Amino acid sequence: MPPNRPRPPLPLLIAVLVALPGTCLGGAFYLGLPHPVLPPPLAAAVYGVAIIGAAFVLSWAAEAAQVDISAGFALALLALLAVLPEYAVDFVFSLRAGHVYAEHGTCLPEPGGANPCSLALANMTGANRVLVGVGWPLVVLVATLAAVRARRAGRHSSASTAPGRVTMQRSMSAEIVFLGIATLYSLHLPLRTSLTLLDAVVLIGIFVVYAVRLAGAPATEPDLIGTSAWVADLGRTPRRTTYIAMFVVAAVVILTCAEHFAEGLVQTGSQLGVDQFLLVQWVAPLASEAPELIVACLYAARLKASDSLGTLLSSKVNQWTLLVGTIPIVFAVASRSTSGLPLDTQQRLELLLTAAQSLFAVSLLVTLGLTARGAITLFVLFAVQFVASITLPTDADRLLVVVLAGVYLLLALAQLLLHRRDLLRTTRDGLVTPYDELEEADRATAGQ
Repeated sequence: MPPNRPRPPLPLLIAVLVALPGTCLGGAFYLGLPHPVLPPPLAAAVYGVAIIGAAFVLSWAAEAAQVDISAGFALALLALLAVLPEYAVDFVFSLRAGHVYAEHGTCLPEPGGANPCSLALANMTGANRVLVGVGWPLVVLVATLAAVRARRAGRHSSASTAPGRVTMQRSMSAEIVFLGIATLYSLHLPLRTSLTLLDAVVLIGIFVVYAVRLAGAPATEPDLIGTSAWVADLGRTPRRTTYIAMFVVAAVVILTCAEHFAEGLVQTGSQLGVDQFLLVQWVAPLASEAPELIVACLYAARLKASDSLGTLLSSKVNQWTLLVGTIPIVFAVASRSTSGLPLDTQQRLELLLTAAQSLFAVSLLVTLGLTARGAITLFVLFAVQFVASITLPTDADRLLVVVLAGVYLLLALAQLLLHRRDLLRTTRDGLVTPYDELEEADRATAGQ
């Protein structure tokens, strides 16, 4: 580093320092080294703070990486790393389900617990619905507050951020289109009795094509401040070394802390007498979705609402393709068979509701924007199902799930018909329109 180069910014040092305790404890556990066993509430706090620190490091690294790669690909990489906790938690449940299946030839409920096969999908479906039902509305709320604050201070809000609306760039059409493709495929999963290796091939294939499409976008000059600007201002080699190291450090922190954070939350809930299935479906996702939600809020607060929503959208694509696709693979390895992950009635209903919500979410974005009305609708429908899953008897809750799925699908159909011209344009942009043309259109829009 040149003598006149300032030292690493204080926020970066703080983020790394707060992540150290949880990372050291989690790393000692996985390496079989002696380590203290923390009470569940304290464990949730220690590992949760570490994940928050990693989320900040991820956001800075992703911003700095945009100097060398396209913004869309950088956000997709950010989303892939931020969703690592979800992989860690889901893989734990999928392995457990596979071991039970290998021993008994079926998925049996654990003593005093839930069906392990149900838990493998419960966390995934819960996390997906939290991401869309809470995360997307949260972006609109934070972006609106940031835009209002900027106007009161006499500053201009960005082209993507206005009170009550987040506008996405046309160059982000690929995320919307590929989420739509994965969602259309997932709509038939509730009719099945298992999640198979064939599903894995299709869903992972969709993700690969999506990643190839994003990789074809050119890099642009990003607008950076603070820590990300410090990294970007380094020479080419030290810059790339630094943000790659930041990605790696954040990934290590997340991988070593995510499972313990989830376990701390689940055990804390168990001590309070909360049902295990509900803990896995709703409490564990608080841990697994924390990094991406934090990163999204950071972007939105800085009037980068398009990047904020783009991060969560990329995470949704990642979860609905690569994550869902790898679950039957992990299950097959653990069960030492080619049998698919069994789907019971509860799991099929969970998949139906998650797929229906996803289709409605895609229909809201075909206009390349998410309004306050759309965000409120997403949140209210999510809140209804969330409260019902906790308070209603099983049969009543299942009936409500079917009704809500029907509502999502009807709303999605109405949106797609109403905005069919936007749907055609967004689909064309996401699949075949050259990125140079899309980014030129984005620059023209930003200059208006």
